[in-house]
Amino acid sequence: MALEDLSQADLEQELAAATEAYGDFAARGLDLDITRGKPGTDQLDLSAGLLTAVAGDDIRSRDGVDVRNYGGLEGLPELREMFGELYGVPADQLLAQGNSSLTLMHQALSFALLAGTVDGDAPWVGQPRRIICPVPGYDRHFTLAEALGFELVTVPLDDEGPVLSAVEELVATDPTIKGMWVVPMYSNPTGISMSEERTRALLAMPTAAPDFKLLWDNAYGIHHLREPHAPMLDVLGLAADAGHPDRVWVFASTSKITHPGAGVAFYGGSEANIGWFTGHLGAASIGPDKINQLRHARFFGDAAGVRRHMSEHAALIGPKFAAVIEKLEAGLAGTGAARWTDPDGGYFITLSVLPGTADRVVKLAGEAGVKLTPAGATHPYGLDPDDAVIRIAPTMPSLADVTAATEGLAVCVRLAACEKLLAQD
Repeated sequence: MALEDLSQADLEQELAAATEAYGDFAARGLDLDITRGKPGTDQLDLSAGLLTAVAGDDIRSRDGVDVRNYGGLEGLPELREMFGELYGVPADQLLAQGNSSLTLMHQALSFALLAGTVDGDAPWVGQPRRIICPVPGYDRHFTLAEALGFELVTVPLDDEGPVLSAVEELVATDPTIKGMWVVPMYSNPTGISMSEERTRALLAMPTAAPDFKLLWDNAYGIHHLREPHAPMLDVLGLAADAGHPDRVWVFASTSKITHPGAGVAFYGGSEANIGWFTGHLGAASIGPDKINQLRHARFFGDAAGVRRHMSEHAALIGPKFAAVIEKLEAGLAGTGAARWTDPDGGYFITLSVLPGTADRVVKLAGEAGVKLTPAGATHPYGLDPDDAVIRIAPTMPSLADVTAATEGLAVCVRLAACEKLLAQD
């Protein structure tokens, strides 16, 4: 029976049982951290071959370019072709750059602020500016936009992506709405993937701002946990078909594919957007780290090599996701105290608890030795109005640690729920 359907006496018994279970868990003296979606050491070891992929005097790219020298602002063609195939972007519309896609997002928004866009009539910096943030969402997106002076406006997500009616209502009449963050596959943290129908609608919708952008962050686009997997959408082709070829800025990286601190990031867009981006980038850079790009190109060989590599990742982290789901079901199924996602890919599981209890759950877990991402991190300004969403990142800890942490987390959820329900009576 769900906790909320229990009598007060029965609920008090449940509270006593949860309190005892929590005491037993805290007494274990654990020190576990499931706060951020970092690859585990075993995942990083999969890319050890990168460190010797370029050696000696074998330092020329496919086209004979000495990768140690200046030049090649767009990145190595062989790597652009490889990842263009994976992300559904023509190679000549994809730039290979440094290690961080977040940096490319910052650059693109900064260029728009200082110089405007290919389809705008003025720099954004002199205008009021707002950006749509689907929630639950990615805290790094929110922090970046806020740091650049954007007001953050939320819309909810459903199983197909940002709720269309909410987005349309905002963009139709408000020219200060300059863009929207989108994680199209295995969204952080919910794990949903955008449907083609929703994508087409977002690309075709009228907007009061002629220079409205979709910041299309394909951070998890090839991070599949199960087969068959969601299809990669040809978003640039769909944008052109919708009559808004310049609406999309595509971002991706190898940060959770190879080495997060030494990977390769990508920017994709229409031919006009590529010219716009490189035109501004050329004032600050003579070219990216082509040695690292050559390492990646040789290590993988081709797109099929990347896919094989990602299947090895899935074999390592799949059991961790399964363990989280198993322990949540064992500890919480039927209580009505929480629901959770069971994603087909990506890096996170979203735990939705009784409104008003997420912060309490996080504090209880922390005091018992399990560090969680702060409640509210999935919402702009760190404020979840319902205090209900918790992001679980199961990839970095060991399987044993993830299992133990989730067992304790379930106890914390039950305890916080009992406290909340009794306080309402």
